[in-house]
Amino acid sequence: MEHKSNAFLETEKLSTLMRKYALPCIISLVVAALYNIVDQIFIANAAYLGSYGNAANTVVFPLTVVALAIAVMIGDGACAFVSISLGADRKEDAHRSIGNAIVLCLGSSLILTAVYLLAMEPILSFFGGKVNAETYACAKEYFFWIALGMPFYMFGQAMNPIIRSDGSPRFAMVSTVAGAITNIILDPIFIFPLKMGMMGAAVATVAGQILTATLAVWYLFHMKAVKLQKSSFALKGKLIRRFLLLGVTSFLSQISLVVSMAAVQNMVTRYGALDPIFRQAEYAQIPLAVLGIVMKFFQIAISISVGLAAGCIPVVGYNIGAGRRDRAKDLFTMMLGWEAAVGFIALLIVELLPRQLIGIFGADNESAYYTAFAIRCFRIYLCMMVLAMVNKGTFIYLQALGKAGPSMILSLVREIIFGVFLPILLPRFFGLDGVLYSFPTADMLTFILTVSVILKVYRELSAENGIIKMKPEARALSAP
Repeated sequence: MEHKSNAFLETEKLSTLMRKYALPCIISLVVAALYNIVDQIFIANAAYLGSYGNAANTVVFPLTVVALAIAVMIGDGACAFVSISLGADRKEDAHRSIGNAIVLCLGSSLILTAVYLLAMEPILSFFGGKVNAETYACAKEYFFWIALGMPFYMFGQAMNPIIRSDGSPRFAMVSTVAGAITNIILDPIFIFPLKMGMMGAAVATVAGQILTATLAVWYLFHMKAVKLQKSSFALKGKLIRRFLLLGVTSFLSQISLVVSMAAVQNMVTRYGALDPIFRQAEYAQIPLAVLGIVMKFFQIAISISVGLAAGCIPVVGYNIGAGRRDRAKDLFTMMLGWEAAVGFIALLIVELLPRQLIGIFGADNESAYYTAFAIRCFRIYLCMMVLAMVNKGTFIYLQALGKAGPSMILSLVREIIFGVFLPILLPRFFGLDGVLYSFPTADMLTFILTVSVILKVYRELSAENGIIKMKPEARALSAP
């Protein structure tokens, strides 16, 4: 019998596998998150942009998450599908799913770019871009160039998990880091001496994304466990449905976050206009700018959470395909412990060092109201970081187990029901602070539901004669 590819995933020590797969994944995702954050840091410290540019960056951020949602649905779905296929020694399914994922990613990215360019004004207005004239001008300039780079951004993000599934997490990390370093080098050059403003920040970002996408293309021609063929790129509806099902949770997790951000940003704009300070035209952009900064810090922390869990996908998928539920359970325990630990460290940072954090984003160039609101925002908005990390890690691990249904439901409840309903409800009682209270309240309520799902998964993975309850699509992959 032919030796199965990546068989070491069934035998190697779990802590070693987590370190090998999760660490590069964490670095890749954190670096990817830094793309937008680096822009915001340099924009905030440019006196001619300041909080107006910061607010504009906040307006555009959800629109990049829409692109990311599509990319990770394709990439994470293909990653899980490829890993389970290799565990079940089904190489034909593996190479075809990668080829189909490439075609889907390219097609969807071009469509999204066209939509963004044609409907720029109503889209920016929907996310609060018209809080004042200065913010809207900055947002429009920044968004135009970011939209042009969407195909490169989406391709790099979609191929990253696929590269990991081929057994090359380090290359996936290096390609992302290389793009981020390019962005970091070009940002200050374009923004300060060349004074290219928001356009400079956007072009620096796109240049980094082009490099990451180029490295991904190179790797696709040098894959190890899977070899692409001409037939790989022939679209197969049934195959696409099977791997997209495994990635739909990643999509919903990101796209529901966009819906939640839209609600939060609209409520911040509405209730900021009722605040005695922020109703003044020169301060109107401050709540939106500060919220964007706080969300970016959260994005870094949650990238670590996602990286811990996403790095486990190839390991879990392979072991489930090979019938090793005991290893899947042990890895789940290990991951939850790390999620809680990282969340606690992040919590200490936001509670003890909020003034230092906001100082990175040009607080010295702004009014005292900017700093005061930022400190309050950090301490309230992110006070349930530990629960947020455990929630997110669980959602993704369920996806790796092929349990797309529970993962999708938990994600939607967190971001759509709690993430939209609470920011609309709580400000009625607490004003602008109600928007800040909505985020930790949503994480607390979600954690109650998550705990029950965690216990159920443990029972299923521990059942002596039972099998993990996967969707038919995932179950078919592990069939002999």
